[in-house]
Amino acid sequence: MSDPILLDTCGLLWLTSGHRRLSSVARKRIDAAPLVGVSAITAWEVGLKAARGELKLPMEAEEWFEGVVAHHRLQVFEITPRIAFEANRLPWHHRDPADRFIVATARLHHMAVVTADDKLAAYGVETLT
Repeated sequence: MSDPILLDTCGLLWLTSGHRRLSSVARKRIDAAPLVGVSAITAWEVGLKAARGELKLPMEAEEWFEGVVAHHRLQVFEITPRIAFEANRLPWHHRDPADRFIVATARLHHMAVVTADDKLAAYGVETLT
């Protein structure tokens, strides 16, 4: 059985757009995973990128995110106190707080992460591109 998968923001955008950066290996792992999820912090990042004009969406960011979650049957992982404390315990290989929440979520739930960020592997999580 395949491990559960957590999509970071890039991974979510690749999945929804069919972007070529999502490798065939990552796509197969997503398709075989018993669970595919995103952190709630990804909703914040999508909204922020849309608000800054860095991401063009066909509708409001909240509506888009909710539709994508439903369409792809993703589980949204809330930022719990346990995840927040785990994010603070991580070594400082990475300073981006959103990525720290994503790594903490992946570590606590034993998930591989679909990401473009090579730095995340330094935290002992499997990364897929």
